Amino acid sequence: MSVSGLSTPRPLGSISGFLQVASLLGLVLLLLKAAQLYLRRQWLLKAFQEFPCPPSHWLYGHSRELQEDQDLPELLKRVEKFPCACPHWLWGSKVLFTVYDPDYMKVILGRSDPKPLGTYRFLAPWIGYGLLLLNGQTWFQHRRMLTPAFHYDILKPYVGLMADSVRVMLDKWEKLISQDSHLEIFGHVSLMTLDTIMKCAFSHQGSVQTDRNSQSYMQAVEDLKNLFFFRIRNIFYHNDTIYRLTSDGRWNHRASQLAHQHTERVINLRKAHLQKEGELEKVRKKRHLDFLDILLFSKMENGSSLSDEDLRAEVDTFMFEGHDTTASGISWILYALAMHPEHQQRCREEIQGLLGDGASISWDHLDQMPYTTMCIKEALRLYPPVPGVGRELTKPITFPDGRSLPKGIMIALSFYALHHNPEVWPNPEVFDPSRFAPGSTQHSHAFLPFSGGSRNCIGKQFAMKELKVAVALTLLRFELSPDPSRVPVPIPRIVLMSKSGIHLHLRKLL
Repeated sequence: MSVSGLSTPRPLGSISGFLQVASLLGLVLLLLKAAQLYLRRQWLLKAFQEFPCPPSHWLYGHSRELQEDQDLPELLKRVEKFPCACPHWLWGSKVLFTVYDPDYMKVILGRSDPKPLGTYRFLAPWIGYGLLLLNGQTWFQHRRMLTPAFHYDILKPYVGLMADSVRVMLDKWEKLISQDSHLEIFGHVSLMTLDTIMKCAFSHQGSVQTDRNSQSYMQAVEDLKNLFFFRIRNIFYHNDTIYRLTSDGRWNHRASQLAHQHTERVINLRKAHLQKEGELEKVRKKRHLDFLDILLFSKMENGSSLSDEDLRAEVDTFMFEGHDTTASGISWILYALAMHPEHQQRCREEIQGLLGDGASISWDHLDQMPYTTMCIKEALRLYPPVPGVGRELTKPITFPDGRSLPKGIMIALSFYALHHNPEVWPNPEVFDPSRFAPGSTQHSHAFLPFSGGSRNCIGKQFAMKELKVAVALTLLRFELSPDPSRVPVPIPRIVLMSKSGIHLHLRKLL
């Protein structure tokens, strides 16, 4: 009896001792992590000592200063106060060095620093590792492989396809404004640019502007852009395991699957077409292949074909980037012209003198509309389709003013802030197309709607042609004016969106 009574406490004592050791170990690990974060923060503070910024909280950084969707107005306040660049503290030991000076841009974009996968990797479940996310030699190989898809001989016949897609959209607008003259245009423009990229780059037959599957893809893209933005801003969502367990993580997974279903359907349709008798050889004999055919025919330098995963990543990347950035650009250009009727009318008169009723539009026409091009560029300055990109320094950098940074710093190249910098563009909020008049001079890196350096937008020529076609045909059909009750609010969602949509009044021209 006494033996059993004495022996029972032993297991309890063992458990208690184990818990004490585990607690002590956990405390030690916590202290080590805290020390690591403290030392990292001290290193960052020293690295940025030459670059002043607004006071930040040691834990929350500058995050509490930002009200909902006020990122861009707050950024422009910093542009006026802090020259060239400014650190933006996300939280305790996480900081982005935001750049908005052309000399700084030139130095950084002239290097080969990679994109920071710490944040860009959040896009990988959706678009995979294509041109947008790849770095190093693999990126170079893919870029070289795909560059021929944007040769001007390939782009020339695309103008007719672009015009067809725009006319389908404008016909829809005519029917809609017979009931109500005001219209939210961004959704319609996005479907039109998706239609265009499907026809031009992926050899798609028919129009996707009335296809229900395309509507679900568009909604998935919209969701994924918002989810990406909110994930970046939530420190807990940076952990993949935690994120997968959240409702946002599950939503991201479902939306990515919907996007993949769309691109896989496109790839499989083209593969099936090429398997028809004679089609493969017919395509092989073409002097230039389009985007998808290059991927399907391509052999990498070691002789092996692209994997299915590589191929889909490039298709997912260009399906998104090839339609969403141009949709943003066209929508904001039309809004800018609606806000400035005198410039809109001058563009219309130029286009009417060139195209008449617009029944025919060709590649050569697009280089004969100088004033319209000036207005397009000025709208892209005010509303750059891609507000910014990121880099991570792989070696120290010294800027033209003598200030420097060590390697390991995350850089945010803000094209939006650059384009609104009063030191670069006097009266930056004024719409003034004469900034881009023939013979005008500007810094080589003052205007970057398609980024710059070796990693600039591979499809910038395609995009500019599409912008011109869409603007020209729209102005021939409609007079545009703003809806004063619904003023668009620019917000960064990978591309430049509007929080409230872009609403215009349309009047059909006789």
